[in-house]
Amino acid sequence: MTVSQEATQRGSKWLAGAGLRPTRQRVALASLLVGDGQDRHVTAESLFAAVRDNGESVSLATVYNTLRAFCEAGLMQEVTVDGSKSYFDTNTHDHPHFFWEDDGALTDAPAEQLKIVQLPEPPEGAEISAVDVVIKLRRK
Repeated sequence: MTVSQEATQRGSKWLAGAGLRPTRQRVALASLLVGDGQDRHVTAESLFAAVRDNGESVSLATVYNTLRAFCEAGLMQEVTVDGSKSYFDTNTHDHPHFFWEDDGALTDAPAEQLKIVQLPEPPEGAEISAVDVVIKLRRK
């Protein structure tokens, strides 16, 4: 799959909106992530495979570092499943996720159906910085 000029422009604009320098690697990854205007849930490994399939020469370490930079810039959020597997989501609004155990996929869950009535009080000297909701599913 070749990335279109439109996808490259959309990726470059996404980077510019966050004040990130548009290096060749960042533009290549951004184009795959937001080039078609759809939100994505990716792992570093799946994005690495996609960028390689697209003919770009980018190391897995660069993919990890770039995803972290995108998160720090507020372009993405990291969602951790089982304390070890990280997914990166281009939808930065607060929303729950479904984790499909059978195939390891992460998808958005309908936020309007989730109701959190009360959270526990944080320990002395701490504040709640985020609440991540990951609902694990398996097919019957």
